[in-house]
Amino acid sequence: MAAGHQPSPDTPAAPDLEAWLRTLQQALQVEADRGFIDLKGRHSRFSAFVIQQLRERPADLPDEPLQRILELKAGFDTYSQLSLARRQSLVRQCRERLHALRQAQRPVLAVAPPRLRLVSSAPGTTPSAGAADFTADTPLSEVRGVGPKTAARLAQLGLWVVRDLVHYYPRDYLDYANLVRISGLEPGRTATIVATVRRSHAFASPRNPNLSILELHLVDCTGRIRVSRFFAGQRFSSPGWLKSQQRLFPVGATVAVSGLVKETPYGPAFQDPLMEVLDSPQAPVRSETIGRLLPVYGLTEGLGADRLRQVVEAVLPVLRRWPDPLPKGLRRSQGLITRSEALTQIHAPASQEQLQASRRRLVFDEFLLLQLGLAQRRRQLSQRPAPPLALPAGGEGLVQRFLAILPFALTGAQERVLAEIRADLARHQPMARLVQGDVGSGKTVVALASLLTAIEAGCQGALMAPTEVLAEQHYRKLAEWLPQLHVTSALLTGSTPAPRRRQLLQDLANGQLQLLVGTHALLEDPVQFDRLGLVVVDEQHRFGVRQRNRLLAKGLQPHLLTMTATPIPRTLALSLHGDLDVSQIDELPPGRQPIRTHLIKGSQRQQAYGLIREQVALGQRAYVVLPLVEDSEKLELRSAVEVHRQLSEEEFPELSVGLLHGRLNSADKQAAIGAFARGECQVLVSTTVVEVGVDVPEASVMVIEHAERFGLAQLHQLRGRVGRGAAASHCLLINDSSNVLARQRLEVLVRSSDGFEIAEMDLRLRGPGQVLGTRQSGLPDLALASLTEDGAVLEEARDLARQITATDPDLQQHPGLAQALAEQRRRQMDQAARLN
Repeated sequence: MAAGHQPSPDTPAAPDLEAWLRTLQQALQVEADRGFIDLKGRHSRFSAFVIQQLRERPADLPDEPLQRILELKAGFDTYSQLSLARRQSLVRQCRERLHALRQAQRPVLAVAPPRLRLVSSAPGTTPSAGAADFTADTPLSEVRGVGPKTAARLAQLGLWVVRDLVHYYPRDYLDYANLVRISGLEPGRTATIVATVRRSHAFASPRNPNLSILELHLVDCTGRIRVSRFFAGQRFSSPGWLKSQQRLFPVGATVAVSGLVKETPYGPAFQDPLMEVLDSPQAPVRSETIGRLLPVYGLTEGLGADRLRQVVEAVLPVLRRWPDPLPKGLRRSQGLITRSEALTQIHAPASQEQLQASRRRLVFDEFLLLQLGLAQRRRQLSQRPAPPLALPAGGEGLVQRFLAILPFALTGAQERVLAEIRADLARHQPMARLVQGDVGSGKTVVALASLLTAIEAGCQGALMAPTEVLAEQHYRKLAEWLPQLHVTSALLTGSTPAPRRRQLLQDLANGQLQLLVGTHALLEDPVQFDRLGLVVVDEQHRFGVRQRNRLLAKGLQPHLLTMTATPIPRTLALSLHGDLDVSQIDELPPGRQPIRTHLIKGSQRQQAYGLIREQVALGQRAYVVLPLVEDSEKLELRSAVEVHRQLSEEEFPELSVGLLHGRLNSADKQAAIGAFARGECQVLVSTTVVEVGVDVPEASVMVIEHAERFGLAQLHQLRGRVGRGAAASHCLLINDSSNVLARQRLEVLVRSSDGFEIAEMDLRLRGPGQVLGTRQSGLPDLALASLTEDGAVLEEARDLARQITATDPDLQQHPGLAQALAEQRRRQMDQAARLN
């Protein structure tokens, strides 16, 4: 284009601009292909040609992109004197900026995605030879095409029979069904394009004689792309083989390409593409992978992804004969597809819609069986007779006398929950209730009032805590009140001396001992009650279902009250405690001070120590909490023992610094807590032993080292150890991690003091197993369902479970569900037996 030429008003600038861009890009491409040598053309060298083109540019270029391109002109003025690396960088930058200019100038047209016909290969529609002989319990070694080696590798994944393999769900999918035009390719996503071959070139790499490259230049109505496939090995470098590759992809042919899109200096490109030439633009693609949703499974050594997909595909035809546990009417009312369709489509979905429908059905089934199991357990519990613990009418009872000696009145929430509990205790069915209350909401007082109700009705009570520290704390608190009420009580833990234990067990068996406080030692066989009426389990999530049931088996059929200060998100509560009624103490006692929470770095530790000195001078006390007892070189964490030495010798030589951790014996633990409570020790260095139950009203500072290593719910518990008195309290979280997510997680705690909001966030960020401590918690075994993502499906499944058990509690009219539930229990028992 001549310098100074002005387009007429009727002539659009785009063609001139397009031609100019194309000329420059071609020159840059040739220079790159030839090794950045400042190639000499017929009239001038490459660098001089680029400078000339920049001078003779179209007149109507937008200012900002033009300025960015002109910034490179100085580089091309001295191009011949630059190093090879600098030339490569200059050419790359120029191509990128020209590409950006073209994209900015190109009008945005709505272009429909390409169409691609797939050869129908839905597994389960055409039975493979021998598939008719399969049952759910057929060993995988008997499946056609599965030899002893493959069977052994499948067994390493826990896959033994056909049922195991069918329920071995993909952990992810490669979305090659994402059909887009070339201009719509997004780096970081998988996609499929359908385009025309403009150029096909197969050649040996000039730099590596063992590497051959097939390079296709493809175009569609929105743009062009270069697709490369690499072949490593001497055998691929012969001229004959290279020519054969070019013939496979002739100019003008229609090609389907699938793969992961990556960003390159020259725009988007495919990484390790899958390619197939179509017989015609309308012809179907024959590949089992191109244009499809490809399942991705967890693998083991020696078992490749393609091999596992083949084995899964071989067993899917058998699904058509598997019965559906859900009757047709229920499926229709819930908008669910059949189970055999769902199992087939989860392994071989034809579209995202199919995948979502199949996943919803399988998630629904998991939640439904869970809720039916919980409903049946609850019903079995309610059918057993329990002693009604009604209070005698009139007169001043134990509970009234207890409430009268308390130095404070109950909050409205405490009174409401106590009324719910006492109504349950008066019934002939055993109570099964969970009391949730945030840290410091007064659950212990409610629990004791409930235990006194049982004692007044002539029964014994048991209070069970997860740690000795918490059991002893409860016992000391009860010992302040029970003697005034003439109620006998005792403490039983693993540390109780043998003579005391013998006397205690005798008093318990003959009924002289009315209230027993203890740890898991209460589960041991010699512990026998005379007439156990009520069991209170504190910090419920630390006890599994089996432990709870062992304690229930020790009485006639005692009532059960469980308590937790760890707020459990609704989905988790429904999954874990669906067999319990839930009460919430959602009101803190008046006068509790809000706790100011701050997030600081390790380098700001002296600020924390300054705050401790200031608060101790005012008569307050401080905790310093760490995740470890002793130093760990591997993790590079400060330990309780080391920090105790440092604080007592270097930072606070004038103060008394105590040490509390789980490896101390019971007497030493009590001595450390006692000294702190009495004020003989002003700073207590501790591990998470202090997390639950320790109650020192004068403690107003909580410093938590390596806060990023704790869960949010756990940090909220630790924070609840301060702010129990009238003084303003502080919690300092020391975060040594540079991880952005760790910081975001901790900032939830800085901004919120709502235990339920914190627990929901913890569940979302760390998953249910981490929130609860998996093994012990009795967490349901969910293969596909997510308690964080599938809350709505859980609610639907729970509603249906209630409808079914209301009219058919034994599932006699739902034999499919009864069988599925029985099979699930059998598998869980087998699994437990294998673990033991």
